This record gives sequence, C-alpha cells and structure tokens, in this order.
Amino acid sequence: MENTTIAKKDDQSILDLKKWKESLQLHKEIYQTDTPYPHIVIDNFLKNSVAKNAMESFPKVKDEGWIHYVHVNEKKHGLNKFDLLPPFIQQLISELNKPEFVSYLSELTGIPNLIADETLEGGGLHQTQRGGFLNIHADFTVHPHKRHWRRRANLLIYLNENWKEEYGGQLELWTRDMKKCVQKISPIFNRCVVFNTDDDSFHGLPDPLQCPEDMTRKSIALYYYTEEENVPSKRATNYRARPGDGIKSLWIYLDKQAIAIYNEIKGKLGLDDEFASKILNFFSRKKRK
Repeated sequence: MENTTIAKKDDQSILDLKKWKESLQLHKEIYQTDTPYPHIVIDNFLKNSVAKNAMESFPKVKDEGWIHYVHVNEKKHGLNKFDLLPPFIQQLISELNKPEFVSYLSELTGIPNLIADETLEGGGLHQTQRGGFLNIHADFTVHPHKRHWRRRANLLIYLNENWKEEYGGQLELWTRDMKKCVQKISPIFNRCVVFNTDDDSFHGLPDPLQCPEDMTRKSIALYYYTEEENVPSKRATNYRARPGDGIKSLWIYLDKQAIAIYNEIKGKLGLDDEFASKILNFFSRKKRK
C-alpha cells in the first residue's frame, strides 16, 4: 500500500539540514574543485525512512500526468505537475525549495542568490523503464517562461533500492570537449548528486537500461536558477554524440535542431511539455499501426 504519511515539520524528519550544514566546508571544497565540472555525490542524503517513504509513494508511469519524452535523444518519463505528486513527495520537494535549503545550495556551489523553480519545469519526478536512455547533453540555459532566469545547478535524488551495476543507468559526466567520460555515478537508493549546469557540463545516461521489466530508474530532479538582467543567450538542450557514435551522430544532431525549434515555439506560446508529449504519443501510435 502506498505510504503517503506526512511528517511533522517540528521533528526534522523530512530534511535534516543541520547535518549537511555541519559538513558544508568539506563539501564546498569537494564540489568546487571536482572535475570535469563542479559537482558532488552525497550518499544517505535523506533519512532512510524519508527516502523509503518517497520511493514507496513514487507514482507509476501509467498514472495521471506523466509526460513521455520519447524521441531520438531520450526515452524517459517525467511528472512535473505539483498537484499530481503524492503528498509526501510534495512536502519533500517543498522543503528542498525553501529559502533555507536554497541558501545552503548557494554556499555549497559558490553561486550566490540561487532561486528554486516551483513550477518544476523539466524537473519534478523522472522515471526510466527498461530500454530507456538519455543521450549526453548540456542542459537548456534559460527558463522557458522566465527570460531573466539563468539555469545554474541541478539536484538529483535517486530512489532505486537494490540497484545493480549491470542494470546500467549510471549518470555519466563527460569532459567539456566531449572527448571522454570522466565519471559514472550509479543511481543507488538515497544518493544525491548536485552539479553546475554550465554551457558545457555534459552528462547523461546514453546506453539503454538493462534492469528487469518490473523495475524502473527513479529520481527526483530539481533545478535552480539565478535572476540576471543580462542572461547569456537562450539555448535549448544541447545533445552531443559520443566519439564512435558514427551515423547515429547525424540523427542526434537533427533531433537536437528540432527540439530547439520546439523550445522557441514553447516559450513564445506558453506551452508546456505535456503538449509535446501528446504529439509524440500520437505519432508513436501512428507508427505502430
């Protein structure tokens, strides 16, 4: 049975920020000096009971509201409508978007005045089934609906109990020149990864998942911004081919161009990703007939 118990705010059972503030100086040094770009991996990020509760209340891909990102560069599913999230996950995300935690992230990353995105644009819950993937990319640079919001950092919390290395799904961090993968991070239960989202902070999980059919790769994904008068030029997600991808490189590039056009239209017309999901599902059904 789904566990949606909401913890009391006064018992610190949702987020033990005091614990992470005590380790802040050490974590800052790791984060701001790590390669191929600033990042950190923190295990046991949440109390075990909190992570377990979030994992057990994680909605199924077929439940209401999921956006199905299925095209050349990715095959995954996302749920970013806050009112459709389970109550416990709503509370957890709210804690991670509160000023006190966002201030902690600013200190950790060295990026002043970070802002949480309460609309969860492109973030929220992510879930990937067997055969799913996400090609190597650098993230979009500006919030689709807030022209002066520059994207600066990602926070990912993995909720995959008993995950095995042979299932794949490792988060790959690539050099800024896309010549090699520097680090592979397994999406194990209650592991948190925070990293800068620069123009060339390339990452992804490009190889299809090999997990059992009844398992999925689950994560909470939150993105943080800074508000700036003169933000860098707006750019959609920059997918890149790996060395050795061969003819696949052409399809990755063409799909990237199509996504850039869609993002431009999306921003001007105020569309959300559910619109694209419906179009992709329509053409997918046509193709199967």
